[in-house]
Parts: sequence; C-alpha cells; structure tokens
Amino acid sequence: MRMTAASRLTTSTRSFFFVAAAFSIIMIGATLPTSIYRFYEQRYAFPPTTITVIFACYALGALAALLIAGNWSDQLGRRSMLLWGLVASAASGVEFLVADGLPALMLGRVLSGISAGIFTGTATVAVIEQAPQKWQRQATFAATASNVLGLGLGPVLSGVLVDLCPWPTRLSFAVHLALVVLGMFFIIRAPETAKLPDRAHLRMQCISLPPEVRTIFVPAALAGFSGFVVLGFFTAVSPQLARTLLGFKSGAAIGGTIFLFFVFSALGQAAPAHIPFRVRLAIGCGGLILGLVCMAACVQWTSPFLLFMGVILAGMGQGVSFRASLSELASKSPLQQRAGVISSFFVVLFVALSIPVIAVGFVIQHEGIRLATLLFAWLTTAVVVVALAMLLRREGEQPSRGIV
Repeated sequence: MRMTAASRLTTSTRSFFFVAAAFSIIMIGATLPTSIYRFYEQRYAFPPTTITVIFACYALGALAALLIAGNWSDQLGRRSMLLWGLVASAASGVEFLVADGLPALMLGRVLSGISAGIFTGTATVAVIEQAPQKWQRQATFAATASNVLGLGLGPVLSGVLVDLCPWPTRLSFAVHLALVVLGMFFIIRAPETAKLPDRAHLRMQCISLPPEVRTIFVPAALAGFSGFVVLGFFTAVSPQLARTLLGFKSGAAIGGTIFLFFVFSALGQAAPAHIPFRVRLAIGCGGLILGLVCMAACVQWTSPFLLFMGVILAGMGQGVSFRASLSELASKSPLQQRAGVISSFFVVLFVALSIPVIAVGFVIQHEGIRLATLLFAWLTTAVVVVALAMLLRREGEQPSRGIV
C-alpha cells in the first residue's frame, strides 16, 4: 500500500520524537548520581577528590567513545550506534545496582560516559536528520534541548527519589534502567537516516576537520570549552557547595537548583537563529562571565540569591554559546563528515568536563570549598575573557542559513 504524504509526515514526526526522547533518557543517566554522591561519601568515607574522580570517569568514558567510535555512525548507521549506546547505559545501571565500592562506581560511570559519548554526536545528527521538513530550521535546537533536558532531569529525578523513597543508592538506577528499555523500543522503531557505504571502514576519530569548518571550529570550541567547564562545576561540585556553605538540606532542592541551570541553558539555546554566529558567541561568553562573578560573590557573602543568579546567567550563557557553536558546525559540515565533526567538537567539551573538576576536587580536599569555588570562578572567568577576546578579533563570520 502506498504511503500518503500525511502518513509519511506522521511517521517522520513520531521517529523524530522517539530519537529525541531516547537522547534525553541517556543524558538523564549522565547526571543521575549528582544527588547520590553524598550517600557515597557517608557510606564509604570518600574525600572530595574521590567524588570528583568518580564524576570525571564519566567524561573519560565519553572521550574514549568519541575518539574510538565518534564517526562510526557514518559507516554503520545512526540506529545501530544508538542501540549500542543504550546497551552501555543499561550495563552502567546494572553496575550501579550491584556496586559495593570505589572500583564498581568508577566502572559504572565509565560505562555511562561511553553511552553518552556514543549518543552526543550520533543522536545530535540523528535528531537533525529525523526532523520533519517543516521543522528543519529548529532541528539543532531540538537536538541540544533534548541533551540539556535529560542532563537537567537527572539530578531532579534522583533528588526526589532519595528524599522520598528507600534505597537511595539503588532506586534511581533501577528507575533509569526501565527508561533505557523504553529508549531501546524508541530507537528500534525509528528508521535509518544515514547513507551507508557498501563496505564499512571503521577507524578512530581523529581531530581533523574538513576545510569548510576549520575557520569556525576554533571560536566554537573555545566558547564550548568554557561553557562545559562551568557545567562540570555545577553538576559535580555545586551540590557540596549548597550543602556545606549555603545550608541546603533537601536532595530535591539541590537537584532543582542544577535543573535550573539546564532550564536556562535551554532558554539560551532558543536565542533567535538569525543573530550572527559571532554575536551569539559573544553574548554567550558575556553570560558566562556574569554568572561566574555571581558565583564568586555567592561564596564571598554566603548568599543563596547570588547562587541562583549565577545559575541563571551561567546557564543562559552556556546555552547561547553551545547552540551557536553546534549550529554553525552542523550547517557547514559536509553530510558524510557531519557526525565526525560534531564528535570532534564534543571531544573538546568532554575534556572541559573532566580535568578542571578533578582540580577543583583536589583544592576542596586541601583548602576547602570556599577557596576552591573562588579560584574556580576567577580562573574560569579569565579563560572566558581570553576566549571572548580571541573571538572578537576574528573577522568575516557570517550567520548560517542552514541548520539552526
């Protein structure tokens, strides 16, 4: 039976939402432990450095997946790679359910990172390619919004469950495991969108870029790096800051604060696409700088209000710069190299997500949360200022008219 235009549209729309939902489910797992770290500290007497190392294992797993398999979906297909990402997420959930010490927790985070590393590049491209024709101009926003929505929901889900339910170190992962099974159903039902070669040639992802994107990759990577350094701080360190310095008691309240960061990141990503790339990146860097200044002031004067202002401004700045960078790279990349370019971009982001957080944990252990937060805020502000200065020196950036 011949499929009508209306039925084709319905199928395309359903597949688009299926892939976007699976993307969010995977990213929930990335931040799910945020509200649970304190229970690990209590149960195993972990110092602050250990907690940040556990967090960083996620980024290392994601980096490994991006470097090894970042461009494999161009060869094996989007759907196959997304299913492998879901399998890795399920393995992570099982590992957390049976974890009984530091090695198991680190392995669980590595598996979660592998899952996210597979999804970040592949699912971003898949959401863009699954979008119905009438939504193409909003396709990149849909992909990044799926990403940050999941990241924001992770701390909220675990925060509510640890406040209201028993088994604080287990139940959240059991719930997420059920969501992963649902995600597998979604991906199985979605069609393949990649144009596959007759013979697959698998190779590691190299940070080599086609000429079309080389001139924009540096400013995009600088802005993205700065934003993800801040994101890493909020997801790994800010719960301890909120508990020990600002007196937050509820896991749901702490998770809600982190969720606020991702809400405003999503709002920042909704910035009008017709604004030139260079201007959007400058606005994003400005938001990050203001947010970091508020974070430093929050610690200096022990003010929850300034914490919320920092969350809002930094989240908005991170969202603006992230979507502007990703949109420009996606629109300028040749179709057969798009997944590889986007995966290279995420390699930079996951480096930002891991190494600075471990450094902050080291300072917390030896000097305390107050000094660590102040040093983080001012040093990261300096990095963003340098990135902004380099960006403003670049000439000739034009707004993209492609995928936004």
